[in-house]
Amino acid sequence: MSPTSYQLLHPAMRFRCLRDQVMTLTYNGPQMYTTFCLVQPLDIFPEWERTLGLPILPTVPDNQPLSSFDPSVPPSDAPDGHRAGFVNIVGSPNVGKSTLMNRLVGERLSIINAKAQTTRHRIMGIVNEPEYQIVYSDTPGVLDPAYKLQEGMMKFVKTALQDADVLLVVTEVQEDSMAHPETLQKIAAMDVPTFVLVNKIDLAQDQSLVEAKLDAWAAQLPRASVVPISALHNFNVDTLLDRIVAQLPVSPPFFPKDELTDKPMRFFVSEIVREKILTHFKQEIPYSCEVVVEAYEDAPKIARIRAEIHVARESQKHIVVGAQGRMIKRVGMDARRDLEGFLGKKVFLDLYVRVDKNWRDDERKLKRFGYMD
Repeated sequence: MSPTSYQLLHPAMRFRCLRDQVMTLTYNGPQMYTTFCLVQPLDIFPEWERTLGLPILPTVPDNQPLSSFDPSVPPSDAPDGHRAGFVNIVGSPNVGKSTLMNRLVGERLSIINAKAQTTRHRIMGIVNEPEYQIVYSDTPGVLDPAYKLQEGMMKFVKTALQDADVLLVVTEVQEDSMAHPETLQKIAAMDVPTFVLVNKIDLAQDQSLVEAKLDAWAAQLPRASVVPISALHNFNVDTLLDRIVAQLPVSPPFFPKDELTDKPMRFFVSEIVREKILTHFKQEIPYSCEVVVEAYEDAPKIARIRAEIHVARESQKHIVVGAQGRMIKRVGMDARRDLEGFLGKKVFLDLYVRVDKNWRDDERKLKRFGYMD
């Protein structure tokens, strides 16, 4: 792994999955009988069976070319039967895409917050096993862009649709259709294995509501397999992994087998600071802030980090700093605590707030921040 890549999170950041209940669903599809497991009981659902009658997408033939793979690398370089592909996660804001991504990868790569539009970049998480490599991508929630920052975010979604070998469309039990109808139309026209994942079923009032949502999404995307999940409680995620692997093309790995992500360490530092801004501030403040790591000194026992929080207006700077610096101190303390767990060492974190007027509509600045080419 390159020295700038994040290899393994501190154990305190890992998910600890202790299964203590089993729920069984039976789908009457060709050779499809699935047992699902829960981490925490979903008390509203008894053991039950459901017939969906949905088509099961055929496994990708071994000789099918992979459009995103470099043709200069001969297929014979792959271990016998090794599978690899890009499994991209798309959906409306705040449906649980990042929670699912972290579950599938087994590491906390994407920040999570109850506020919508938490994810701004395309974040890759790589799962490696001897027989396969899955490159997952978490993407921003689909929307109609209101400014150039959101245009850049939607470009990440567009690219994810173009290079997907398997597509995971995440919705949730209260959602009737995707927030951006044009994206849904593109997905319906795509010829790639697609799973519609109806998330947050633990929030449903009863089983009939979940069944109605499954039927509704099966009607909107008839080529897709529709699966109820709870990413928060790890319900159905393990079974989903097996089905994803079955759809991957035969291919050599795209990344070295010890890689976990394509992002550098500075990216995750900035995301942790931004997560604390999302936590501590309301209204427009979290959406007007960008965090840039200006200096990163990594010593054996301590990491010294200087980061700038860019805001769009002078009034926002006063809010972020707070009276007598209390708010910026709170953000820094919470971020430093997580960073020390993340890095496994002491952290000296120096935060500054800078007014960068209208940065969300400035293409030059957005290129610097990584939102545009």
